Amino acid sequence: MSIGIKSDRLRSEAFLAKVMSAEEAAKLINDGDIVATSGFTPSGYPKAVPLALAERANKGEKIEITLITGASVGPELDGILAESGVIKRRFPYQTDSKMRNSINAGVINYADMHLSHVPQFIEYGFFGDIDVAIIEAIAINPDGGIVPSTSVGISPQAIRNAKKVIIEINTSQPLALEGVHDIYLTEKPPFRKPIPIEATGDRIGTAFIPCDPDKIVAIVETDITDKVRPLGEIDEDSKKISRHIIKFFEGEVAAGRLPENLLPLQSGVGSVANAVMAGLVESKFTNLTCYTEVIQDCMFDLIDAGKVTMASGTSFTPSSEGQVRLYNNIDLYTKHCVLRPMEISNNPEVARRLGVLSMNTAIEIDMYGHVNSTNIMGSRMMNGIGGSGDFTRNAYISIFTTVSTAKNGDISSIVPMVSHVDHTEHDVQVVVTEQGLADLRGLSPRERARAIIENCAHPDYKAKLLDYLERAEALPTKHESHLLDEALSWHAKFVETGSMK
Repeated sequence: MSIGIKSDRLRSEAFLAKVMSAEEAAKLINDGDIVATSGFTPSGYPKAVPLALAERANKGEKIEITLITGASVGPELDGILAESGVIKRRFPYQTDSKMRNSINAGVINYADMHLSHVPQFIEYGFFGDIDVAIIEAIAINPDGGIVPSTSVGISPQAIRNAKKVIIEINTSQPLALEGVHDIYLTEKPPFRKPIPIEATGDRIGTAFIPCDPDKIVAIVETDITDKVRPLGEIDEDSKKISRHIIKFFEGEVAAGRLPENLLPLQSGVGSVANAVMAGLVESKFTNLTCYTEVIQDCMFDLIDAGKVTMASGTSFTPSSEGQVRLYNNIDLYTKHCVLRPMEISNNPEVARRLGVLSMNTAIEIDMYGHVNSTNIMGSRMMNGIGGSGDFTRNAYISIFTTVSTAKNGDISSIVPMVSHVDHTEHDVQVVVTEQGLADLRGLSPRERARAIIENCAHPDYKAKLLDYLERAEALPTKHESHLLDEALSWHAKFVETGSMK
């Protein structure tokens, strides 16, 4: 490996003495360390040093760490370290299959968290002392200021609180990313001040993460690319969900409850979320803004169509095709985008102030409006709650989407009672499936149940849901009635037979 990192990336000769191989840098991580890294979705995460760390374990060395990231990361971090047995404890969100399997097997202790809480936990010392921060960057300034790559996530808090900082200078990430970041750090209570963001595009910080140069113990050159994931084709169900939401927004504008250019949009991660946003390209709405976590392919579509003027997030999270598109048009997209620390991108105070319209994806929703977004059949962790709770609880309007059935119709996504609760009925205002949309605002539980069943349930399950509701309402207590011996019977039946039918 060459250690001749160009001066446009390593901007002080004083750092040359700290340039070393990934193998040498990995030796600075000890058994029992708490390690915080960059990365939010498979973007901007360290790759070379984790691969070298896994190799130490594969050669028989005992090394176990606690790993804290911004959100999910790529296989060179989550996957390889889970497979090699390096990770003992993991926070706060993941999507790697090896990581997920180890969590569900009880091999890795995993705590699911609201993403906006993670930077605070680091700052408050709730995780313990951060021993090492491993950060991917495109450059290091003479004063130690670190210029991130395709994500920001928890990097500012990791750097500020870590005893040692290891930097991966990734030459596959274009220097043209410099300037898209807006790094703002808050103080601990009781000295915390209001975050001065009044519009989506407001810039309130610096283009780099401040770092004491003395904390930087290793600099590693790498060119390993982000292992971004493909986005599924926009199918007819996703198009229907998108059309339902757009029609709802049109009605809110007509009623005077939303301005003509709506309010800042927030959308979760993944193919359905991408499809819902992509539907806005064909809508009549213009001059849109987005205050969200991830900037996906659909955002590039909206920028190209002149629909979105500004998108704020904490990472670029494109597909492989979208990644090429981002790099080929980077001057255009960075003009319309800003990447912030996730403490700011997911901040409840800012979301409430701006009036964010949140759109997130559910695994299942029950007839009273409770949402499960994390656990399959109540027991098997899928990915995690992510930032959906940060936005849902503080949204101007909170929307949850799901396709009405799964597993070729053997699972109803609308059930009598969810098998795990991530978002309560108190925070869920609108439910949408390909079948229709239920506006739950101001409704009692019994009214919500009928709205969700009538508008959102699949025809194969609608009669069963109504039958359950009517029998539950025959009980003496009629506010939010349940047949306790049947409430989770649909899930139990699926586990036993492979179908809820």
